[in-house]
Amino acid sequence: MSDMVHRHRVQNCFAAHRAIMDTVERELSQVIAEVAALLVDVFRGGGKLLVMGNGGSAADAQHFAAELVGRFLMERRALPAIALSTDTSILTAVGNDYGFASVFRRQVEALAAKGDVVMGISTSGSSPNVLEALRRAREMGCRTVVLLGRDGGAIRGVTDLDLTVPVRDTPRIQEAHIAIIHILCELVEQGLYGDACTP
Repeated sequence: MSDMVHRHRVQNCFAAHRAIMDTVERELSQVIAEVAALLVDVFRGGGKLLVMGNGGSAADAQHFAAELVGRFLMERRALPAIALSTDTSILTAVGNDYGFASVFRRQVEALAAKGDVVMGISTSGSSPNVLEALRRAREMGCRTVVLLGRDGGAIRGVTDLDLTVPVRDTPRIQEAHIAIIHILCELVEQGLYGDACTP
């Protein structure tokens, strides 16, 4: 394959990325701001974030938790965030004993408290284990948020707030999800600390 063909494909990828970013800005800015305000309120009140996903979405969940527990742009106190995809002993024990659809629900039951935020990430909107956990979180009095793709699948409408990236291309959905996560991190830091911390 020639360099010219590669270059053309690269340009097409960037064009598709810009197009979905424009769509996310236009359609989801208000909900992103609402999610950020919710997280600020929960952290300010002593609550925590539990976040989960499968595959690339598991990596995004871990990334989100890491930015909050570590830091994003500001030097500030660590914020309580837990990625539910990280403990292989829990995942394999629950998967073996109860089935893979329960791997996040059991952790929500163990770790979440009323008023916490439980967030799911699913590019398809059809991850049974994410859906089970979000339903259980609502039963427990948690606030629920989800990052979805395509038409939102079975999960859309189950949570308090949903951020659905309305395209079918999984890489573009994942690119939008991580952009949203970074925006949320920035808004949370600003909402909690303003300019009190050093960038």
